[in-house]
Amino acid sequence: MIDIRSENPAQHAVAIEALYDRTFGPGHFAKTAERLREGSQSLPQCNRVALHEGEVVGACRIWPVEIGDSPVRSVFVGPLAVDQDYRGQGLGHDLVHKALEACREQSWQLALIVGSPVYFRPLGFQPVLAGQIRLPGPQDPDRILMQLLDAKIDSPSGLARRPPSRRQAF
Repeated sequence: MIDIRSENPAQHAVAIEALYDRTFGPGHFAKTAERLREGSQSLPQCNRVALHEGEVVGACRIWPVEIGDSPVRSVFVGPLAVDQDYRGQGLGHDLVHKALEACREQSWQLALIVGSPVYFRPLGFQPVLAGQIRLPGPQDPDRILMQLLDAKIDSPSGLARRPPSRRQAF
């Protein structure tokens, strides 16, 4: 049985980083999405890990992000990784779904992700309008997706960036 729960950084961080390295290889640090994560702290209360017999077999991290000058409380989703022996079972979707549930509970209003529209649309992500949200580096605009977690807000626009390091996560 696989258990999905909040990340405990002291207990899970090393195994999660090893999973990311196995899944994405050393080049994942060069991706534009990494510019939104570096120098920031993820949100353990929203991060989700999948455990099988106590071992990390999947992970989805959530990061605070600012978009333009908008006051909308936004998060960046990812990386999402599932150990190759556990793929094809819906575990990645389950991790993202539970992470987004936690984000809603924490009053986050928008989730941004860079990923496959085919994979993430069933989870409620929609393409960002051309030029509406820009990332700090080159990125295929068709892979920039968002989901409103609060139906009462308008979609922000502008450059997505990590919050200034002097501030704690919202």
